[in-house]
Amino acid sequence: MAAAADVIVGIDLGTTNSLVAVCDPRWWSGAPTVIPDEQGRRLLPSVVRYAPDGSVETVGWEARDRAAESPRRTIRSVKRLMGRSLQDVRADLSYLEYRVVEGPHNTARILLTDAPQPDAVVDSKSPGARVIAPQEVSAAILRVLRERASRALGVEVNKAVITVPAYFDDAQRQATRDAGRLAGLEVVRIVNEPTAASLAYGIGIVNRRAETIAVFDLGGGTFDISILRVTPSAETGQAGADFFQVLATAGDTHLGGDDVDHMLSERLAAAYGPSRAIEPRSLVPLAEKLKIELSNKDSATIELPGSPSARSFTMSRGELELLMAPWVERAIACCRRALRDARLSPDQIDRVVLVGGSTRIPLVRRRVAEFFGSVPYTALDPDEVVALGAAVQASVMRGDTRGMLLLDVIPLSLGIETIGGAVAKLIMRNSTVPTRASEFFSTSVDGQTSISINVLQGEREMAADCRSLGVFHLSGIPPMPAGMPQVQVEFMVDVNGVLSVSAVERRSGVSASVQIVPNHGLTREEVDRMEREALAHARTDMLRHRIVDLVAHSRLDLGWIRRQLASVGHRLPSADRTRIEAAAARLESLANRAAEEWGSVDADEFHAAKQELDRASVPLHELAITESLRSG
Repeated sequence: MAAAADVIVGIDLGTTNSLVAVCDPRWWSGAPTVIPDEQGRRLLPSVVRYAPDGSVETVGWEARDRAAESPRRTIRSVKRLMGRSLQDVRADLSYLEYRVVEGPHNTARILLTDAPQPDAVVDSKSPGARVIAPQEVSAAILRVLRERASRALGVEVNKAVITVPAYFDDAQRQATRDAGRLAGLEVVRIVNEPTAASLAYGIGIVNRRAETIAVFDLGGGTFDISILRVTPSAETGQAGADFFQVLATAGDTHLGGDDVDHMLSERLAAAYGPSRAIEPRSLVPLAEKLKIELSNKDSATIELPGSPSARSFTMSRGELELLMAPWVERAIACCRRALRDARLSPDQIDRVVLVGGSTRIPLVRRRVAEFFGSVPYTALDPDEVVALGAAVQASVMRGDTRGMLLLDVIPLSLGIETIGGAVAKLIMRNSTVPTRASEFFSTSVDGQTSISINVLQGEREMAADCRSLGVFHLSGIPPMPAGMPQVQVEFMVDVNGVLSVSAVERRSGVSASVQIVPNHGLTREEVDRMEREALAHARTDMLRHRIVDLVAHSRLDLGWIRRQLASVGHRLPSADRTRIEAAAARLESLANRAAEEWGSVDADEFHAAKQELDRASVPLHELAITESLRSG
């Protein structure tokens, strides 16, 4: 077989199915094309079956269809385990038919065994048992795709662009690269799946005009919704540069076709009756088959394997849709959130692009059409769109396709910790990158010569509830009264998502800076958790933030008033001084109580006490100004 060192294929390494595509003028006139196998099948089920000796027995369709024969040696949904620890994937274990154990460096590993039950006592030393890494399973899938492409193209394929979910962290991306290397592939680029879908959509635009699109990506394991603004090069004024600007994203890490399979498997297990206990997870392949049939027919009947009375199970599409309704509404709720973040309404979306095999389900398409008020765009096969986009990216890298630029967004707000543990947000989530923002801060203690700046990421109002990205120090500030220094903090996020933070004290010119990569080690689960907690705790967080700010400002005011009373207070009328001292004592008491336990004071009462001190201290302010002018 001839070699073609510059051929680069695009691979969608999916949770449920995987594909390989090419976009090269030497094949199929340069049109992006998914490469089929010898039987004409474009999809490759992401399923690997292992033999008793631990070798790969079969990959793809046969492995999927025969999964029930050896469920502990048939590995599916391995993408959930890539680059993750056993603790990370604990919530997924109940959905998997095979055993997952802890490997070196706390990594999740797969234990191949013939033990009849997934919770049976077994380890790597048990007869017929073997521990493998998730990367090895993914490599087996990638190897089949590589061989398929090599046969179809007539050249040795050894380079690929591979797609991953947008929120895969460094460990997960590196695990994907390792799997490619094990499969004999040089992974020249890792591309986010929404980006790939956008690139594929770009090649399908017939009417070359700016549009706002929604990429609705519902696969086997996760759901993502991305709102993008697509501007063709003719409107950007930059030849060869179509702009794909992400306006907002949202999603759910545990929302996909697998969830429907698990719901159906529980229904099937119940159909056996109380006389026979069936493990629902062993029926997942059968449940998936039933789901697919009901996507094409109004009713489906399947035989229950191992049933002593050869019983069958019948379900209508209406029954399935009733079961699925809450599942679909979770996706629609994510769409509402993304639109809200993008400051758009459903009728402002020009096209809805469907991605992922689960968007073939009639109920999903119907609800998406109802929500957005338009028929979803299906010119590109939802199963193939990510692979096609990966092939387009490969073509761009080879120089065959004109450039396309995607302007991404940051998924979580960025800010710094202020006095009392509150958060001052400088850049809000879903801001387009590159972006920058700055704000002025000051000291809270007299004579303070250094400031510790804690850079935070998250949606909560208190630093303890957000993720710290790094801490740096601004030192050498000349000693001044609290509140006098003017510290300008600036955040700048570049096109690569790299965050740079700088701080400068304007009076002295003292400065410091640090560069941080946002999202380092941040999983999609953490993003979702932060968003959920921000919503659930919004009212309490805002109240706490308000009280923390009142404490900080009150203490600054009290410090100034005490200094002025000591300096010129003897010149005040006794009634004015008595009123100031009473108001100050009242405010100090509230501030001390709030600092000890923020929930022990009423925010409105606290605010009123501060206003009373402000009013009472007006004569003192006037006297202090007069004395300053006289002495100056």
